[in-house]
Amino acid sequence: MSVNITTDVKKSLFKEFGGSEQNSGSIEAQIALLTMEVKNLTVHLTANKKDQAGRKALLTKVGRRRKYLAYLQRKDIVKYRELIKELGIRK
Repeated sequence: MSVNITTDVKKSLFKEFGGSEQNSGSIEAQIALLTMEVKNLTVHLTANKKDQAGRKALLTKVGRRRKYLAYLQRKDIVKYRELIKELGIRK
């Protein structure tokens, strides 16, 4: 996996989780995109252990995803459970 996510990958994520390619603002699509970025940064950091800027970016993205997940859990617990199961981000 590369660190950069292409536009085609983003569009497919938005279509799958947001409903359409243009619906990039839905909370489910944002969480899916952040999950993809977290996975890419994790792979990058296993190969580049001294990349402190990348580590800070990872922590920032994980924190933002946690806030979005908390918001979704408050608003719609059913969608929250479906999303975490589909993305495999909780145990």
